[in-house]
Amino acid sequence: MLWLTECIYCGNFVYHLADGRLKCSVCHKKTSKEKINKVITLIDAFSKSETALQASKRLHLSYLSVQRFYEHFRVLSAAICEREYEELREISCEFEEYFYLENIKKRKREALFDAHNFLTFDYGGHIYTLLMPSLYKYKQQMLDDGVEDAYIETFKKFKRESKLIKLSKKANNILSFWEFFEENILRYKGVDYEKFGYFLKEFEFKYNHTQEEVKNLLISEYFKV
Repeated sequence: MLWLTECIYCGNFVYHLADGRLKCSVCHKKTSKEKINKVITLIDAFSKSETALQASKRLHLSYLSVQRFYEHFRVLSAAICEREYEELREISCEFEEYFYLENIKKRKREALFDAHNFLTFDYGGHIYTLLMPSLYKYKQQMLDDGVEDAYIETFKKFKRESKLIKLSKKANNILSFWEFFEENILRYKGVDYEKFGYFLKEFEFKYNHTQEEVKNLLISEYFKV
């Protein structure tokens, strides 16, 4: 196996130590075969969109441990997305604005401030997302200033316009991404508000790459020096 003969950090030859660990002949980093296999197995599960709970049950691992790995994979996914954006940012693009609010909250007026607003850019077939500032921190101020009703009307108007855009425009890459996002966000049955941005980047990353590419890019990102 590749992972037993080459260093996961620099690709050079590894020695097998008496305690079962591997040591690189060049960078001298040490690691265990068990850790390598665990990380790669979890990256494989993540790339297949298996939730942390599903993976923990199937692999008989601690849910909290798998969850921590998944959170790290999302951070790595975001880093890859930002690097890819830097390579594409000079290309002309199209973009649309999107509001996301969980279905269970859509009938509650006060839930307006829980909505996530992000821009979706299409750089010649490559999607990039930009999460806009949260409205939640302005909730109390807007309530105190008595402008909640005015904002709600604006929000309703925006939702009507967004619906018209979806109905009238021909299918394009941005709309395809929104459908992909809406389908996959439901798998998690609720996402912590503060962590939403990383989930958004997970979906952006997975939308732009095949399952195999996601796996290989994350393995390379995880083990790089």
